[in-house]
Amino acid sequence: MSESVGALRLDGTDAEQKREEIRRLFHNGFSRYERLFEHLADDRAWYEKAISLRHPLIFYFGHTATFFTNKFRVAGLIEEHLDPVLESIFAVGVDEMSWDDLDESHYDWPSVEAVRAYRARVREMVDAVIRRLPLSLPITWDSPWWAVLMGIEHENIHLETSSVLMRQLPLERVRPVPEFAPEPLGSTRSAPRNELIPIPAGLVRLGKERHSPLYGWDNEYGEHRQELGDFAASRYLVSNGEFLEFVEAGGYGESRWWGSEGDAWRRFAAARHPSFWQGDGGQWQLRLIAELRPMPWDWPVEVNYHEAAAFCAWKSAQTGEKLRLPTEDEWRRLRDLSGLPDADAWREAPGQIALAKGCSPCPVDRYRHGDCYDVVGNVWQWTETPIYPFPGFEVHPYYDDFTVPTFDQRHNLIKGGSFISCGNETQREARYAFRRHFFQHAGFRYVRSDNPLPQVPVYESDTLVAQYCDFHYGPSHFEVANYPAAMARLALEALGDGPRRRALDIGCAVGRSTFELARVFDEVVGIDFSARFIQVGVQLQSRGRFPYAVVEEGELQSYHWADLAALGLQECSHRVQFFQGDACNLKPIHRDFDLVLAANLIDRLREPEVFLKDIAGRIRPGGLLVISSPYTWLEEFTPKEHWLGGFKKDGENFSTLRGLHVALDGLFRLRPGFPRDLPFVIRETARKFQHSVAEVTVWERLPA
Repeated sequence: MSESVGALRLDGTDAEQKREEIRRLFHNGFSRYERLFEHLADDRAWYEKAISLRHPLIFYFGHTATFFTNKFRVAGLIEEHLDPVLESIFAVGVDEMSWDDLDESHYDWPSVEAVRAYRARVREMVDAVIRRLPLSLPITWDSPWWAVLMGIEHENIHLETSSVLMRQLPLERVRPVPEFAPEPLGSTRSAPRNELIPIPAGLVRLGKERHSPLYGWDNEYGEHRQELGDFAASRYLVSNGEFLEFVEAGGYGESRWWGSEGDAWRRFAAARHPSFWQGDGGQWQLRLIAELRPMPWDWPVEVNYHEAAAFCAWKSAQTGEKLRLPTEDEWRRLRDLSGLPDADAWREAPGQIALAKGCSPCPVDRYRHGDCYDVVGNVWQWTETPIYPFPGFEVHPYYDDFTVPTFDQRHNLIKGGSFISCGNETQREARYAFRRHFFQHAGFRYVRSDNPLPQVPVYESDTLVAQYCDFHYGPSHFEVANYPAAMARLALEALGDGPRRRALDIGCAVGRSTFELARVFDEVVGIDFSARFIQVGVQLQSRGRFPYAVVEEGELQSYHWADLAALGLQECSHRVQFFQGDACNLKPIHRDFDLVLAANLIDRLREPEVFLKDIAGRIRPGGLLVISSPYTWLEEFTPKEHWLGGFKKDGENFSTLRGLHVALDGLFRLRPGFPRDLPFVIRETARKFQHSVAEVTVWERLPA
């Protein structure tokens, strides 16, 4: 297998052979990237912006080299900078927020010769690291070798994105390079007639496991499953010829085909046809990296998401069928049915991919993959799915901002790879996303489908809600057990063999104790005053998972999932009901409980004694009231005249426990063995925690 085709496996039995394989892969990729820049015909080409939204190409020439140095320092593979100034200048690229997010900064860029010299030093440094670094197989996410692979794959990404920028430079700024020659100019063919092909229903599974033998970016790990119904997909990618119908019908001039975001882009860009098309109708030409050629009508059209979605809306109106772009899951169904192995098993390229058969698109009816063509390769394929993290997602510490900034509902996934995609980009599990106005070597196919569009998770980042999600469903800290789960266990232990018909979790917050009680109760009601908290519980009950983001430090966040199945709570969740409500003014229907759990509630109520008197009438004789609290009485929550304790009375200390006896004696009796202390920890940031101790009391309801 050519090393430019497919993906490197990270396992094996011969570590030294693998070392040499990685070394060759590095040098081949590093050199190939430098040869791509031979397209630049003069000095202006290096320093002139191809588009206003991006740095000039001199930046990208230096960026991939400084990436190796900076990541090697993070990984502890080297101790010193090679050139601190260049490594600062070239450290971070540009991901524009919008099409009109113009970067007007002026940079004092170094000379091309200085960057070439720096790249030569980086090459020597990386080669030395590869030669000396101890290697054991398989190479895993936690290995320092991951930084080496990360640098190689990062350069593959910029090989592609830099080639797009070269394609956007004025033609006089570039020249042909034989290694990157496009598809040979053939006779002009009309586009093949497209048609919809039935795709059978089935289950798709996405996501890498940690022991995968292939390199992956952080967003590829975890697990996602989706059962799809039957749908139909276009046999071919949409060709230039098929897209011409939309152009000639005036599709770029009618707002009705464009969504609000797409129409705003259309107006701002004054778009009238695809960006890489040149001409005025009768003599269309296609811009490649370093040449213009007569329009190949049977090649795939290359457009951004907005143009692809507008075409689907227009085509739907013409055909009377509801057409749209496929979702990531639907693309994966095509991939699963294609018969193609994953990229590590390719003996030769199965399509126009990995530069194996030309540096340009090719006819859309050349490479058949199952019933469809170009499921992989030729051009990337836009999907309707904004990128999101799978359950189990973790940020890799070497590159913590690779994917996280794209979890914003503004970056849509592209699938399948293009003619210049190499390495990880060729894998089945590859997940890359770009802003919807972005131009890549990307086209599309369309589907007719009743499958619902993906409900892509928006990570809850409200500080308090996310903090409580982590408190209830996240990891434990400092060997202190999960508090909501511990409270539920303690309550069930106190209940013993008592009736297990109905339970109330009052002040349930985001619901962990509610679900825990449902393990044994026939019915559990969770009530909280906060609608935001209740919404978490409701979404967990309906979807099984809830995403949230917690603060690491400052503006930095990490991303997590509350997952009922992972906690063994999915099967009992149907026995739970959540309501928003006021603990001091509950509805009449909330009664006849065998157990009421009031965890960390009473010192947050305006009138806790009102609650205690009322709740007694809602508990069956012999039922239990379980109260826990750290007794942090604050006037912002409870006026001082309503505190149950924590003050002087008649010159003596009056504790909350005494106040509970005053309020409850005669209605309840305190169970032997209580009060009892139960600690809990609430995480605020990666380095700040609240460590508290609640006092737990269990009260048995006396006969009326």
